Amino acid sequence: METPGSQSSLHRANLERVVRAVRLAGSLTQAEIARTTGLSAATVSNIVRELKDNGTVEVTPTSSGGRRARSVSLSGDAGIVIGVDFGHTHLRVAIGNLAHQVLAEESEPLDVDASAAQGFDRAEHLVNRLIDATGVDRAKITGVGLGVPGPIDVESGTLGSTSILPGWAGTRPAEELRHRLHVPVHVDNDANLGALGELVWGSGRGVRDLAYIKVASGVGAGLVIDGTIYRGPGGTAGEIGHITLDESGPVCRCGNRGCLETFAAARYVLPLLQPSHGGDLTLEGVVRLARDGDPGCRRVISDVGRHIGRGVANLCNLLNPSRVVLGGDLAEAGELVLGPIRESVGRYAIPSAARQLSVLPGALGGRAEVLGALALALNEMGDSTLLDGTLHTAAPAFT
Repeated sequence: METPGSQSSLHRANLERVVRAVRLAGSLTQAEIARTTGLSAATVSNIVRELKDNGTVEVTPTSSGGRRARSVSLSGDAGIVIGVDFGHTHLRVAIGNLAHQVLAEESEPLDVDASAAQGFDRAEHLVNRLIDATGVDRAKITGVGLGVPGPIDVESGTLGSTSILPGWAGTRPAEELRHRLHVPVHVDNDANLGALGELVWGSGRGVRDLAYIKVASGVGAGLVIDGTIYRGPGGTAGEIGHITLDESGPVCRCGNRGCLETFAAARYVLPLLQPSHGGDLTLEGVVRLARDGDPGCRRVISDVGRHIGRGVANLCNLLNPSRVVLGGDLAEAGELVLGPIRESVGRYAIPSAARQLSVLPGALGGRAEVLGALALALNEMGDSTLLDGTLHTAAPAFT
């Protein structure tokens, strides 16, 4: 047993700080590790050498600022994480390692009217199939990240009301999947995971504060503040779709009038075009037609962008993020939607907040949520567990 404040306990704490920094970033140079952890360059060098000798990290030559450097990442065989994403019409699963490498990924259609039990059975089957296909050691699975399209109660883990999977309200998704896979499962809503995915792998890399806006059958936002997902005490932070734009507007599913969602979500927007474009029109189809020059679709996309921009302006005034990432099918519209968003932000946001903001399309497309689920599993795993599984030496020669 280590005595608090002793040489060995300080060394252990420094090991965990380095491992955590590398685990969350995927890979860092030793100089970046020193800046992130506050440890001296010499201490970082010694710790990296020890972790490399014990098989916890891998070190590869790289360059930084034109100079030679060494990139440090967790060993590819140090552990395995799994991401599961339930969407409106799909189930997507990915398997990755602690070095942030995606080893396998697959999706399949999901009937929105399927029961929760059927959905989790499908997820269990798909996870097991990918595990068998990749040949990963099940004993090395450290956790599962799970994304669902609805609010999760922070205390109970219960899924709240969701119009996307209506038969799932009141279930405990993490508990359901944990019983099937027998490993720790961490759950969050899809907008938060989209934000986490873009933060780690996509358009949010390099920033500490961002908002990920997802427009689909509803409108939601994942908020990252100082590098961490902000959920609020009840887990409902980011409901940007229910900002009121017009008190006399259409009645929203939440019971209020004129919410942003009633001006931007697919369920409200598509009926505007279906009389002229057919009843089978989807948001993806609207974007495709708009890019091909269809005037009606271009007008609707532009209007949606302006409405979203008003919601983004409110976020700027309250939280002052440095970046907004637009995800989902709408992001494929590019400047047709991003231009109007920026226009509204410039009109309604405080000028200083608007000047600091960049608005970008998501880089991950439909993969953002499942990659965010992988990132969630990586974030929630304990560094002590990882070190205990790989380190067998005790007496430190440095601090």
